[in-house]
Amino acid sequence: MFTDRLEPQWIKAFQRVFELCKIDTNEEVVLLAETQSRPLNLELARLALGNMGISAAQVVVPTPHQQAPVPVRSTGASQALNGQIAALAALKSCKVVIDLTVEGLLHAPQLPEILASGARVMMVSNEHPEALERLVPKPEDEAVVREAIKACRAASLMQVSSAAGTDLRIDLREARNGGVWGWCAKPGMVAHWPGGIVVNFPAPGAVNGRLVLDVGDVNLTFKRYLESRVELTIENDHVTRIEGSGTDAELMRRYFAAWGDNAAYGVSHVGWGLNPAARYEALAMYDQRDFNGTELRAFAGNFLYSTGANEVAGRFTEGHFDLPLRACTIRLDDRTVVEEGRLT
Repeated sequence: MFTDRLEPQWIKAFQRVFELCKIDTNEEVVLLAETQSRPLNLELARLALGNMGISAAQVVVPTPHQQAPVPVRSTGASQALNGQIAALAALKSCKVVIDLTVEGLLHAPQLPEILASGARVMMVSNEHPEALERLVPKPEDEAVVREAIKACRAASLMQVSSAAGTDLRIDLREARNGGVWGWCAKPGMVAHWPGGIVVNFPAPGAVNGRLVLDVGDVNLTFKRYLESRVELTIENDHVTRIEGSGTDAELMRRYFAAWGDNAAYGVSHVGWGLNPAARYEALAMYDQRDFNGTELRAFAGNFLYSTGANEVAGRFTEGHFDLPLRACTIRLDDRTVVEEGRLT
């Protein structure tokens, strides 16, 4: 986009999402941001709530000092609440948290405590509002995601394969299964916008095989379409070998190694995109500062493999890759749910 200014259609988009969250005037609402949050989205959220007759409190915390050895992008593991006792108390005392932090609270260590208090957390992904406007969720999206969650909970094994060479086996028996349709309307829920994805957080030792990132697949940590193949060997949840002769493989080797943390090599979650409105080609259309990549996590039929924080496996790390792969076939026991990148 050319000018960061308020547009009426963007206020309407935020208001529609908050209406789906069933936020009413009797609920205490907090807008959570940090000093490096996107000011435009914070103001759009405030105005949208105002149109609904809701005067929300604002909690703005300082963006933490950079302590990671490498740049951190799109982890869902915000550090913004670390040491912020008063801010955390405010979030736990309200009914709705609108999360506008840069990285988001999805894997933040404080999230379970906030949800346990009865609050629900609506994460607005750090995207430009033009993208958010295109991806306002629809009521019918909920049933699609719920059906996918149900299928994962009923399955013992996920198998992922592709013509490029991917061959993964994922034990789902002790996994935590979930999904996001783009809004949250009940206490203790967390959701993010854009939505339209099902994910599984496997238990320790549950993932083994080979993951092949083909030319044209996406590394969202680098906000980059791959220009050369990268082959990952995965043993007991962890990437143990990175093969490939191009820049893409070299970038991954260096980024993994920079953390000096074996947890960074572990699987965070696996799942697939369910959102027909999300576009694979969107990465080519935005400047990097205007693009957080949630859309590419959700485009219909992609297999999403993510490394890093996994509460079920007892791993917390800021080291993180989100890797949407095209043209994969995903089977849950004997049922095919995605065939060569197409939802079944």
